[in-house]
Amino acid sequence: MTEATLTAVPAARRRTKLLFRRLLQGIIVLWAAWSLTFLILYILPSDPITIMLNQGEQSTVDPAQVAALKAQYHLDLPLWQQYGLALWDVLHLHLGQSIVSGDNVTYLIWQSSPATLLLALSALVLALIIGGGLAAGVSVLPPGRLKSGLLSLPSFGAALPTFWLGLLLLQVFSFNHPWFPAMGNSGWRSLVLPSVALAIPTAATIAQVMNRSLSEVWRRPFIDAMRLKGASTGYLLWRHVVPNAAIPLLTLSGMIFGHLLAGSVITETIFSREGLGRLAQSAVLTQDIPVVQGVVLTAATVFVVINLLTDLLYPLLDPRIVMGERS
Repeated sequence: MTEATLTAVPAARRRTKLLFRRLLQGIIVLWAAWSLTFLILYILPSDPITIMLNQGEQSTVDPAQVAALKAQYHLDLPLWQQYGLALWDVLHLHLGQSIVSGDNVTYLIWQSSPATLLLALSALVLALIIGGGLAAGVSVLPPGRLKSGLLSLPSFGAALPTFWLGLLLLQVFSFNHPWFPAMGNSGWRSLVLPSVALAIPTAATIAQVMNRSLSEVWRRPFIDAMRLKGASTGYLLWRHVVPNAAIPLLTLSGMIFGHLLAGSVITETIFSREGLGRLAQSAVLTQDIPVVQGVVLTAATVFVVINLLTDLLYPLLDPRIVMGERS
């Protein structure tokens, strides 16, 4: 074997070990998120069967009917038995049935996911345009009041509550000026206001990260060397500075997309959109344990997968970075 081959073998083994470590960490995160949700819902003072039966027109609840439904969903068993049966089903990729509707939880999540993913992706693209564009524009401005004022915008945007922002957009662009529908999932126009409400706080986070990263890249020696060779500011910005500055965003990609999925609960409620957010809200209100656990497990899976893909992409984008050794 050559020296290069001998050096590559330990590196490949290390990458394999790091990959398995990341997979194990991801499995632990999924288990912890699912288990914590189970325990929180279990200790709530009411139970889903009583809530479901009280939603009907009958004024009294038949104790025999309650007992039969509790036995059907194993709610009459001790906590450890309920947990064990539920965990066994999850390990066999069976998320159970909704206590309220009786529908398969996997079907409910599959039916609700496209609308939420479309909203999250639309908000992400908009946030990247707003946050990245603001940071890139500010980075080439000379020091002064304008630059200081623009640098303060991300902090202001991050402080805006999504709920308040959504109501403000509804008041201005749906009620005062009926340019966009106030609710529903019908057509691209119904996607505009929810995407903006969800994108602005995310854009603020992206702008803050990109601004620090851009400032650091502009000070690197190779930028000064290219300036001396006659490279223009625009060429340096889009050809060298932005690509290098965007790499740290990968570290936050899981957190950003997780924030978008979490924000969809509020956004879909404000704009009366059908999706995972509305499904989670109604399931929490009715204490529908299987549905809540299914939604939490789905969101946690997305978070874990994005972080794992980030680890795999880092060495491809920057060969100097070894998987698992991100800053």
